[in-house]
Amino acid sequence: MRVRRVVTTRAGGVSVAPYDSFNLGDHVGDDPAAVAANRSRLADQIGLPPSSVVWMEQIHSRNVTVVDGPVTEPVPATDALVTTTPGLALAVLSADCVPVLLSDDEAGVIAGVHAGRVGARIGIVRETLKVMVELGARISSIAAFLGPAASGEQYEVPAAMQADVEKHLPGSASRTKKGTAGLDLRAGLRRQLLEAGVAGVAVDPRCTISDLSLFSHRRGAPTGRLASVIWMDDESAPDGE
Repeated sequence: MRVRRVVTTRAGGVSVAPYDSFNLGDHVGDDPAAVAANRSRLADQIGLPPSSVVWMEQIHSRNVTVVDGPVTEPVPATDALVTTTPGLALAVLSADCVPVLLSDDEAGVIAGVHAGRVGARIGIVRETLKVMVELGARISSIAAFLGPAASGEQYEVPAAMQADVEKHLPGSASRTKKGTAGLDLRAGLRRQLLEAGVAGVAVDPRCTISDLSLFSHRRGAPTGRLASVIWMDDESAPDGE
């Protein structure tokens, strides 16, 4: 089973400013027709029908949903998707929050997780690991990828908020370039995943706030959303499809 991952940027879509141009979020005020066109373009670029890309209504929760086939609407009120179905792509929207892509390639279990400050603090990633194990994954065989997100050097927060998140997600406290209290959620999540016993954690080094090729809510709202997508190749499909 081959696991594939893709992370989009701002480029390559049809949305106009301030969502220019490859906005994939349907909840940020962009023209719905433009979002639909961008989502269709993404599906085409990864070689799947649009119905096979599963989106979420992300609410900063620790709700995890198992999906086993195409859905016509975003999965309501959830922040993680898990599947064992090849050819089904799980999409995570973000514009500073951490997209987490998880896979046990041997067991054929994958997950896409939206881990913002609130979700990371309350344990959305731990909950997702539990569901993956219930579906046959082994923690020691799970690999993780943390996508572009706000970096610890740029993500400034009040000191009390920093202390609260650090209490629940150790390793996330940082100092910004200004010397103020900050959060590095990816550092905290990486530590959490490794302590849980996952096989390894890869981290995309890009900061959404400082990298202008990415969307960032903190840098300038309203704005669009990136997508981090994970899927397993459908081995029953002929070569080239």
